[in-house]
Amino acid sequence: MRFSLTIILLFFVTTVFAQSEIRIGKLVQFSGIITDADSNAVVPYVTITNLSNNGQKYAANYQGFFSFIVNPGDTVVFSAVGFTSKTFILPKEVHEHKYTAMIKIKSEIVYLRAVRVSPWATVEEFTKEFLTMKVADDDMAIAKRNLSGKSIKGMAVTLPRDGQEISNSNYRYNFDRMVNVNMRQTNPFLNPFAWGKLIQMISSGDKSRAEDQ
Repeated sequence: MRFSLTIILLFFVTTVFAQSEIRIGKLVQFSGIITDADSNAVVPYVTITNLSNNGQKYAANYQGFFSFIVNPGDTVVFSAVGFTSKTFILPKEVHEHKYTAMIKIKSEIVYLRAVRVSPWATVEEFTKEFLTMKVADDDMAIAKRNLSGKSIKGMAVTLPRDGQEISNSNYRYNFDRMVNVNMRQTNPFLNPFAWGKLIQMISSGDKSRAEDQ
């Protein structure tokens, strides 16, 4: 009886030690770097959850590097703000005590509804502002206003002459001087006919006054 108990106890102890050795032999150092799948840029401070180990959590450093102990076949989830979560399952057979992987996660695109910001608090305020709003003239109305006679006259008075107008004015002035260079105006004080006409008018005036007396 004692011999049987001793054999059973030895078998139990051997089984426990064998399971412990097998369990210790399955531990693997899981390491890697997490990058963006689109730009290959490093994603820092990613949260890593080992679902197979009661949800044990780890964190990558600012360079996206991580390293922790797992068992072959564990399921690991990588999650970060602005990125979609990625589930990674380790191989069940790992020949060495370390395993390295490059983890790529994709950016999460969130489509938001368009929001229009209105400066009016109520519909009544909007209606009032809309009815009193001064609508700007279109291109045709602006062109007609600029080409009106009143607008052109105003611009002719206020706008200064440009270089071409000044050049044309000087050309006309010089041309007139050249044409009239030989035409001299006579002095009326040196005209004998003018003096004779003046004397005749004085004589006629004196004669008419004598007849009236």
